[in-house]
Amino acid sequence: MNIDWAALGTVFGVSLVATVGLVGLFTLGIVGLSKQASAAASGGSVAMARTGAYACFALCAAAVAYGIFLIVA
Repeated sequence: MNIDWAALGTVFGVSLVATVGLVGLFTLGIVGLSKQASAAASGGSVAMARTGAYACFALCAAAVAYGIFLIVA
C-alpha cells in the first residue's frame, strides 16, 4: 500500500486554510452584527455594519453551497 504524502499534505493544507477562512469570515459577520448598537450610539452607519455582516454570512453560505456542489457532482 502506497500513500501519496504530497497529495495528503495538499488536502490537509487546503482544508486547514478553508476552515480558518470560513470561521474567520463568520466571526466577522457576528462582530458586524454586534457593532450595530455601538455604531448607532456614536452616530455611525448602522446600515453599513449590517450590510457587511450580511455579506460575510452570504459568502459563508456560498462557500458551503459550493462545497456541497463539489461533493454531489
